[in-house]
Amino acid sequence: MPSSLSSFLHMVPILSLLVLSCVICSSSAQGPPSPGYYPSSKISPVSFYQGFTNLWGPRHQRLDQGSLTIWLDSNSGSGFKSLHSYRSGYFGAAIKLQPGYTAGVITSLYLSNNQDHPGNHDEIDIEFLGTTPDKPYVLQTNVYIRGSGDGNIIGREMKFHLWFDPTQDFHNYGILWKPSEIIFFVDDVPIRRYPRKSEATYPSRSMYVYGSIWDASSWATEDGKYKANYNYQPFVGRYKNFKLQGCTSESSASCKPPSFSPSGFGSLSPQQFRAMQWVQNNYMVYNYCHDPRRDHTLIPEC
Repeated sequence: MPSSLSSFLHMVPILSLLVLSCVICSSSAQGPPSPGYYPSSKISPVSFYQGFTNLWGPRHQRLDQGSLTIWLDSNSGSGFKSLHSYRSGYFGAAIKLQPGYTAGVITSLYLSNNQDHPGNHDEIDIEFLGTTPDKPYVLQTNVYIRGSGDGNIIGREMKFHLWFDPTQDFHNYGILWKPSEIIFFVDDVPIRRYPRKSEATYPSRSMYVYGSIWDASSWATEDGKYKANYNYQPFVGRYKNFKLQGCTSESSASCKPPSFSPSGFGSLSPQQFRAMQWVQNNYMVYNYCHDPRRDHTLIPEC
């Protein structure tokens, strides 16, 4: 056998491994494995005024062809609130974030009943923590139960980087809140599941849906290391493709929230779980359950 052919045949297994490696790298670079199910596409969007109203900062809010822009400057931020309160459902929006220096600024989509239960409220959060130009955005998910976000702060934070640049385009972010579990989604990929393990560690009272942009310089960026710098104002958040589907406080007891899994699965399907695990393995940067500084007697669900 010619030596050149012999050398080539010896290289075949190595070349095969390199090809496989490149396929894997390419897959990772493109994002998580497919969850196999894209339920938000089955929920019709609502226009802003069909589902929401301005809550504060009306002069820092503009609606243009179905896209809502809210902004923060040295005078004010802005926020909006759903017309109805809900006791379960799917709540989402497509959001585009501002590039550049946004340290200290929070852009959010969340559920809360703090206006109905001041000092003793529940909350489910998606919050984008502002950043400096050399670092990626952090998406923080959080759950507060019965005042744990007020005087007695017991947050249940899990933080993620994203597998894309959230300033380049709109991406869909959503919260599924069921009597049995809370699931956070990014472009229909589940990134976190918070199951109901006990009455004491699960929010069950009705909540409104909110969005806002505001100055949280004291903690938002690297625990307050970097503050909002109004030389870069205005700080802008853009929202569209609003999704509100669930059981309002006035709905009958038989009302059920939408399913976000293929038929036959009470929770996530195995394929959805694999996609979620990929995100957590590659992009999760903080998990409150694994923080040795936390008092774990206060977070028994861990």
